[in-house]
Amino acid sequence: MILNYLLEICYLIGSVSFIAGLKLMGHPKTARKGNLIGAVGMTIAILGTIFLHPNFQPLIIALIFAAIGLGTIVGWVTAKRVPMTKMPELVSLFNGMGGACAALISIIEFYHSQHNGTDASATNIGTTIAILGGMIIGSVSFSGSIIAFLKLNGTMKKPIRLPSYNILNIIILGLTFVLAVYFAIANSSFVMLLLVFAFALIYGIMLTIPIGGADMPVVISLLNSFTGLAAAFGGFLYDNKIMLTGGILVGSAGTLLTLAMCKAMNRPLSNVIFGAFGGGGAAEGTETKGTIKDISASDLAVLLAYSKKVVIVPGYGLAVAQAQHAIKELEDLLESKGVEVKYAIHPVAGRMPGHMNVLLAEANVSYDKLVEMEEINPEFEQTDVVLVVGANDVVNPAAKTDPSSPIYGMPILEVDKAKHIVVNKRSMSAGYAGIDNLLFYNPKCSMYFGDAKKALTDLIAEIKNL
Repeated sequence: MILNYLLEICYLIGSVSFIAGLKLMGHPKTARKGNLIGAVGMTIAILGTIFLHPNFQPLIIALIFAAIGLGTIVGWVTAKRVPMTKMPELVSLFNGMGGACAALISIIEFYHSQHNGTDASATNIGTTIAILGGMIIGSVSFSGSIIAFLKLNGTMKKPIRLPSYNILNIIILGLTFVLAVYFAIANSSFVMLLLVFAFALIYGIMLTIPIGGADMPVVISLLNSFTGLAAAFGGFLYDNKIMLTGGILVGSAGTLLTLAMCKAMNRPLSNVIFGAFGGGGAAEGTETKGTIKDISASDLAVLLAYSKKVVIVPGYGLAVAQAQHAIKELEDLLESKGVEVKYAIHPVAGRMPGHMNVLLAEANVSYDKLVEMEEINPEFEQTDVVLVVGANDVVNPAAKTDPSSPIYGMPILEVDKAKHIVVNKRSMSAGYAGIDNLLFYNPKCSMYFGDAKKALTDLIAEIKNL
């Protein structure tokens, strides 16, 4: 009895630490501390479960620690070695593993109930719903996250859309639901559970396959919320307070972030769920032809050094070039010359939510200089120079002017209102959405070609020589 009380106290401490940690993670200055607090709470809960659970045997404890040790080594080494450009796909992979764990827990628990002589009819409806909910949602999260991982690392480069795709997707989802209901009300077997599991995996694949790479931030948020919800079902299954708390926090946070991403891209959430979200293909009506002008490092150095206000728009190209430290050096250099420097952050810039925030934080860029889209857009008219580094779709005026464009209606950073626009790109190739950028042909826009890191290094050298 005392052990049970101690275990509940451990779970209470863990739950409180999750909530406190999540609160602190709401601001970059305290995010690291919040992450550590959450990790400590999780450690207390895990150790409490292992050593205070009355039914654990020494062999089981040894196997648990062996699994924890192996997972820690693999996770630590992977996270330390992954470059910032690969962070979105790592997040997708880790999230998929969480969904897989939730699904396997449900399958194993049902198998144990059968092995112990308890058939489905003897299992109460709440337990059955917890098993089915955790398995279905976890399976969708797992298979969907693996497809997202393959898309992000370039293995699956183009979205796949079958004829009548939406209808086919809804049919698969409907069959999964019907089989789950049949399983819940009938004396279903373990084979039936595996059939539901298979349909859920297929739906997760079908959900993610047609989605274009430019829309991946929304998908990652959605799948992350699925994993949290699946973990919450595991909490119901085991009557485990900390699993329930953690799952609810992850699920709700992921859902809110998904809604924010949808708003940022001006797309309804139903399009994401039913597979009609952003094909990411080339625009049919944006075959724009026009003239562009380029600018040299020396000319750009003069333009920036004698400006009063400069806004930098970071994008995925900045991450690819690992140029975040160079952009920070450029910021410091310009400020030493009396130039006001800010960063304009689009909600879906990069390949995952908050990608640019994390990238710039790595270079110690002050969070106060990162300005969200709604706040920075009114400032562009008073901005002397906007320097776009590796961003494309989030500054494309076609989102406002071309109804045939696949990004039409998406809120963008209105950099075209600035006095001067300079875009750093390696070439004139299209962005992740695969469409032409009307901004390049704006008379106020100049192209500064080259790899972001080298281009910024050359620019810094020119400014120092002024």
